[in-house]
Amino acid sequence: MKKLYGFTLAEVLITLGIIGVVAAMTLPALIQKNKRAELQSGLKTGYSLLQQALQRMSADNGYPVIPANYPYRTFKNEFIKYFDNPVDCKWGGDQGTTNSPLCGKGKAVTVDNGVTNQEIQIYKTYNKASNIISSKMLDDGQFVLKNGMLVMIENYSTGKIFISIDINSITKKPNIWGQDLFTFQLMTDGKLLPMGADGTAYKAEDYCSKTSTNTLNGIACTQRALTDESYWDGI
Repeated sequence: MKKLYGFTLAEVLITLGIIGVVAAMTLPALIQKNKRAELQSGLKTGYSLLQQALQRMSADNGYPVIPANYPYRTFKNEFIKYFDNPVDCKWGGDQGTTNSPLCGKGKAVTVDNGVTNQEIQIYKTYNKASNIISSKMLDDGQFVLKNGMLVMIENYSTGKIFISIDINSITKKPNIWGQDLFTFQLMTDGKLLPMGADGTAYKAEDYCSKTSTNTLNGIACTQRALTDESYWDGI
């Protein structure tokens, strides 16, 4: 008679226990790495979509799209036409639509000096020092793309247009400036540059900082996120 060999129940349980411990140690790192890859890919996709829309807009106009041609709150109503069936969130801030949870609603807040400002309490600053970021860069037009990305525009002062995009929708975390919320600047020559690049209004040294408590901290992280692979290591 042949003698059959196999594992005892104790050996099987010990093996499963070891596998479980190894999985518990490695899975969080793998999940985090996958999330970082998704955010990196989303940023590149969002940047590409914005650039393509501007290129088509320029082609239709017959000249480059430049900030000087778009006075206060005139850019959004033209720009939105170059996206496929977006959800129009109106202006944003406390003037945003209430029809869709995809839109970046703001809240009117009276600060100590009696001045009423608009704040968006959904997003955190880059270093997470505050979960309230100033909406003054996001409330001159908002709309949601079919893939869920939320586009938010600053078109207040003559000569400057900023375009911010939440690359994975406002309903998904982390909702942090510099992680899934990124800002670009439309330059005077018609180029769309990532904020923090040379010539843009905000510098990474001051506005992509691990220590700053400024409510705009994170607005200048876009250039680093696109060009510095190590930027994502701490995300």
